Formats: sequence, structure tokens, C-alpha cells
Amino acid sequence: VSFRLNGELVHGYAENRLLLSDFLRHEVGATGTHVGCEHGICGACTILVNGLPVRSCLMLAVQVEDCDVQTIEGLAFADGSFNELQSAFNQRFAAQCGYCTPGILMTLQHLKNQNRDFSEEEIRDALGGHICRCTGYREIIDAAMDVMGADSRQTDD
Repeated sequence: VSFRLNGELVHGYAENRLLLSDFLRHEVGATGTHVGCEHGICGACTILVNGLPVRSCLMLAVQVEDCDVQTIEGLAFADGSFNELQSAFNQRFAAQCGYCTPGILMTLQHLKNQNRDFSEEEIRDALGGHICRCTGYREIIDAAMDVMGADSRQTDD
């Protein structure tokens, strides 16, 4: 299988039944993609494939042939500094154990890539498929609103 992972070309052997989450973690070393339920319910394994959020535990590695794949490792800047969403999570203490955080951030990055403001309800709806047992979601929503909410952009009056 050949695809672009966080901007870099990846070539590797994947049996037809190998899950993308397993390929990323065990063959490529992209261990930031967490696997929680292995049934696509918890959202921890969410990544972007061609810009769209997908559950990597429900996708076969061979399905990303010639695709652009982005994982949590691809969110930070080249120097390792946080992107805007990661910084907002840090400032709002939106992660506790952190297991769900990569999947949530990837879903939020998909929203951010749409380059528009979102209501709290839209952000909540987008995160509906993610399970977080630690934060109670308030800090996660607040961090997302800081970056993408209607009041997040300054206007010139």
C-alpha cells in the first residue's frame, strides 16, 4: 500500500484484512492514533483521509491507496509547536487522561479546515461520536469555540 501520511510518502505491505489503525500503529509507528473500542463507537482512532474524518479501526489499510492521510502526529508544526487547536486544548485543560484527545482533535481539525465559524451546537454535533470519560466535554467545547466559534475572530469595525 502507498499513501501520503502527514505529507510524507509511505510504502508498506498490508494484508487485505489489516486494519488501518493497526497498520498506522504497528507498521508505521504512528502511535498517536489510539484504538479504544475497535468497533468505531468511541472515536479515539479518528484520522483524516483525504480531509474527511474516518474511524481507522473500521477501515482497511489497503483502502488508503493513493490517499492523503493525516494523524495527530501531523497537526503540530514542523518545529513541534502546537497548532491553534492543540494550544486551545492546552490553555483550557481540555485533556485529562488524553486517550480520546487525538480523535477529537482530528474531528475538530476537519471543522477548522472548512474555514468558517461554528456554533456550539454544530461543534457538539460533530463530536457526538466521541466518548470522553474524563472531562465532561465542557473544556473541549470551550477550546473549540475559542478557535472556531462565532466570537473567535476579531472583526474590523
